Amino acid sequence: MGSPFSGAAPYYARHRLDHGEEAIAHVAAVLGRDATVLDLGCGPGTVAIPLAPYVREVLAVDPDPEMLAEGRRLGAHLPNVRWLSGDSTGLAALPPFGHVVMGRSFHWMDRRAVLAELDRLLPPDGVVVLLGPSRQPPEEPWEPAMRRVRARFGVGKQPAPDTYQATGLHHHDVLAASPFSDLTTDCWERRVTTGLDTVLGLQFSYSNSTPTHLGERLEAFVEDARRELLADNPSGEWEHVRQTEVVVARRPPGRPPRG
Repeated sequence: MGSPFSGAAPYYARHRLDHGEEAIAHVAAVLGRDATVLDLGCGPGTVAIPLAPYVREVLAVDPDPEMLAEGRRLGAHLPNVRWLSGDSTGLAALPPFGHVVMGRSFHWMDRRAVLAELDRLLPPDGVVVLLGPSRQPPEEPWEPAMRRVRARFGVGKQPAPDTYQATGLHHHDVLAASPFSDLTTDCWERRVTTGLDTVLGLQFSYSNSTPTHLGERLEAFVEDARRELLADNPSGEWEHVRQTEVVVARRPPGRPPRG
């Protein structure tokens, strides 16, 4: 089977909001200038590219070749990013790394298994850093309209076992029961304005509504979404709060790595 994000890479890179300079600077301060960092499930470089100037090297790993190609294009000016094909089931085959960062990719993984393997691979001071929305993020204001559109088109995805989508178990709870149970959490908020074209482009960055997934229904989906969104908000602009939560997960003091 192909990637669930087939066809999504350019829309992901263009329309998904970044995590913000403050959050990236905070992650950089935690990791340190000499860090070699694995960005696991890097997508088109949403974390890898802004983080690279602050660290020694970033190993940007993703299973989707289109995401890697987009990342290489956007990060061509960064000599210390290595774009590597791989996923969370092949961590031992990757070059050595000292820390791990993950964005939304973590919710696609068998999280317990990944954390157990990272316990074996990371050095004693290695940390796991997650960037994403908070435990109870505010809903994006266009979501009620888009849910109606998605329901009419029947777009959805069957989640894999032990992913966030399958279990509903929040990342905080998974981490608290893992070898990396010493957690610190910080959150940044900013007000942003999102226009109609970006809302439409965002839909193509999601696994259940990529252009490849929609296929021949793509044009009808766009027309229906545009009509529904403008009926809900004729201005075609939405003001909302963008959150970035950074969770730094360490092993408890005195606990050695499993490896």
